[in-house]
Parts: sequence; C-alpha cells; structure tokens
Amino acid sequence: MGNLGFPFRPYHPGELLKEELDCRHLSQRKLALKLGLSYSMLNEILNGKRTVTTDFALLMEAALGVSSDLLLRMQVSYNIQTARQDKTLSQRLAEVRKICAVM
Repeated sequence: MGNLGFPFRPYHPGELLKEELDCRHLSQRKLALKLGLSYSMLNEILNGKRTVTTDFALLMEAALGVSSDLLLRMQVSYNIQTARQDKTLSQRLAEVRKICAVM
C-alpha cells in the first residue's frame, strides 16, 4: 500500500518514452536504428527492464524533445520506490533506525 491508502506502482521513465513513441507513430526499431542504439536495449528501457542513464536521457532529449532532467528524476524516483518495496531492505532500514535512535 502506498501512503495514499491504495496500492501504488512505480512509473518507469521508459513507459513515458514508450507512450511518446506511440503518440508519434514511431517504431522502436526505426528509432534505435536512427540513433545507433541496439533495438533490444531500447526495448528493455521502454519496458522498464533497464535503467535510464544520463547519456540515454540526453539522447532522448535531443531526439524527442523530452526533458533529460525529467527522465532522470523519474528514474531516481522509480529506484527509490522500488527499493522501498524490498522487504529485506525495509527490515534492514528498520534495524538501522532502532540502532541509531539510541545514539
């Protein structure tokens, strides 16, 4: 459950880019070819299976006009939200909070 009282799914910046390509009727293969990227790398990013890097964000800004700052902020937010859902990490953070509370 998210803080808003309902389940929350992190939104990967690749999803935004995928929607942008769909709206422009651009194929992933064509874009990858034009930009000198491998199709599989682009597809993995668009499907949220790979991280958006600074270089990639700048490339998308040049190619599509989508702000690189926005894409990178979205990626950081996605990473944090995903990490917060990790049960093992949550337990470790709880332990750290207890230890540090008595310092």
